[in-house]
Amino acid sequence: MSGISEFIANEIKSNDVVLFMKGTPDFPQCGFSGQVVQILDYLGVDYHGVNVLTSDELRQGIKEFSNWPTIPQLYVKGEFVGGCDIIREMFQASELKDFLAEKGISVQNAA
Repeated sequence: MSGISEFIANEIKSNDVVLFMKGTPDFPQCGFSGQVVQILDYLGVDYHGVNVLTSDELRQGIKEFSNWPTIPQLYVKGEFVGGCDIIREMFQASELKDFLAEKGISVQNAA
């Protein structure tokens, strides 16, 4: 396992909810990352954002790690959930809140 894979694995292991994104939760630097941040913030989920723009190695590494070609990528309790489209679809279908609750993640906004 390369250094970057170890870093990614450690982030996922150390945090219940991790969003690998372009930019930061306070300042997303792409529309797709921004949409996922809005959804997580709306649900009141406590999550850890990892800015993939800090290194090309990280940006490439997360794609290889998950075998998923796009960013953002959301992980919950070590499990890859999906990118922006999947998260948005789950949210609109009210599945995301239930999924998080099943994983023991506290969601503040029950709407």
